[in-house]
Amino acid sequence: MRSIDLALKDLVQIVRDWKSALFLVVMPILFTLFFGFVLSPAQAEGDARLPVGLLNRDGTDSVAAHLGTLLAASDVVRPVVLDEGQAADLDEQVRGGDLAAAMVVPEGFGAGALAGEVPQLSVVADEATTTGQTALSGIETAVSRFRGAMETARISAESYAQGAGGEGFADEAARQVYLEQALELAIAQWQAPPLRVAAEQATGAVAEGDEAPSGFAQSSPGMMVQFAVFGLITSAMVLVLERKTGALKRLLTTPTRPAAVIGGHVLAMFLVVFFQQVLLVAVGQLFFGLDYLRAPLATLAMMVSLSLWAASLGLLIGALAKQEEQVITWSLIAMFLFSALGGAWFPLEVAGKAFSTIGHLMPTAWAMDGLQNIIVRGQGLASVALPAGMLLAYTAVFFGLAVWRFRFE
Repeated sequence: MRSIDLALKDLVQIVRDWKSALFLVVMPILFTLFFGFVLSPAQAEGDARLPVGLLNRDGTDSVAAHLGTLLAASDVVRPVVLDEGQAADLDEQVRGGDLAAAMVVPEGFGAGALAGEVPQLSVVADEATTTGQTALSGIETAVSRFRGAMETARISAESYAQGAGGEGFADEAARQVYLEQALELAIAQWQAPPLRVAAEQATGAVAEGDEAPSGFAQSSPGMMVQFAVFGLITSAMVLVLERKTGALKRLLTTPTRPAAVIGGHVLAMFLVVFFQQVLLVAVGQLFFGLDYLRAPLATLAMMVSLSLWAASLGLLIGALAKQEEQVITWSLIAMFLFSALGGAWFPLEVAGKAFSTIGHLMPTAWAMDGLQNIIVRGQGLASVALPAGMLLAYTAVFFGLAVWRFRFE
């Protein structure tokens, strides 16, 4: 009961300080907004592929048109149809950045390709730049597919001729018609290949119909973790002031036991951080589109374990600090250290395996894992068992150190 009275006294003292609202409410929300917008993937407007000029001097020949179709299907480049009036300044357009590259289809290209000749194309690109190299690679891919389709059409025509009793086609015109139809079918297969290979970073399953995680999926739990530490400044400050003014000494002259005194301060710190977590979870759920409540028990487990760890850290800071300035300094050091190395500011995966391994020596990395298992990966209570357990293990270590170093004088 005395512990509860002490906790209520601490809470009243914290609430009366206007700076508490700034540290515990306003700053976490503002930082969540800032990092959320910074970390959100940019939404490209229009076609983001590199523009490649396409000058077709082979007229309306359908064979040359197929090459343009393959360029249009590229994930890297997009064709920009040019006319003869723009042919004179192709080099200038490429150098000026209006075009990433330019390709000229010569007259007779289609007929030569059907006759089995190797397509000869003129390409203008600045290979000294990354853009030019990328555009050139996209063009080469399209041309290579065209050659493969053309070869497939010729093989098909030869097989058809041999299967027609050895008589072949009625005339060359019939053969050309067959070749064009076979080429069109081969080009169509490039449009919808039976097999695609895609490489993606493993970040957990996303349910069908769901959007990719936004920047708030990183910033919301990240700022919850960061300000769980930063918000301890006011709580630890109360403890230092009581020891500095002799209030703790006088408290020992009452029937209150030292364990009750420590318990009261820890309870107050726990409640401060827990209520802050409740607020930030509500903001994330209502305004940032994060579904913390898809697994309410898992979210509650992470909130409780994170609050207990933060309270043990606050007790340790309060036990070690002798002046108010030391509370601020050590709280800031703890916040920067745990936040930066624990993945509160950016996903640890992007920094490489070694950094991620080091980061998981920090309790904040486990807190981030547990919270993102819920809101990013859509997992439930079982997924937070290990992260919450690790936070409780760190809680025991920090609490033991705090009690060992605690002084009532």
